[in-house]
Amino acid sequence: MNEKVILTILLVSAFIFPSEAVELEWLSFDDASNQAMEEGKPFLVDFYTDWCHWCKVMDEKTFKEEQVSQILNEDFVLSRIHAEDANSVVNYQGTSFNNVEFTRAMGVRGFPSIAFFDSDGTAITIVPGYVEADVFKHILAYVRDGCYKRKMSFQEFMEKQGDCEDD
Repeated sequence: MNEKVILTILLVSAFIFPSEAVELEWLSFDDASNQAMEEGKPFLVDFYTDWCHWCKVMDEKTFKEEQVSQILNEDFVLSRIHAEDANSVVNYQGTSFNNVEFTRAMGVRGFPSIAFFDSDGTAITIVPGYVEADVFKHILAYVRDGCYKRKMSFQEFMEKQGDCEDD
């Protein structure tokens, strides 16, 4: 086959067989916290319930979006907390909580809620509710790039088109 035919086949197959989201590895809170510290990465905690419709939509539409899943796998450590599970234990800042207690202690009142933590376990922020993939990519960049450490608001970050460097 000549080069033009091969190139055409590759281009057509890219549209017919689009790349898929990367499989995400969800850890327990304690394992995610330890791994984040070892790797120097921020970590994300997905607070969810079984009955939460928007949690399922977030799983299917946001977390499985190709770019989102790639950013999550490369730049974050991931954890999930079933907010109604009183049998699972979370250790945070020297205190043991069950998932229900930890959810309340973090101030989570609705689902889904996504909490972000520094690699040292310091809480950064909690984003309540369903977030579309296009917006979530910007939130991930804001946290990953440490823009919150520069005391830059998310709105400023967006106004600067995703740049949090000083002018």
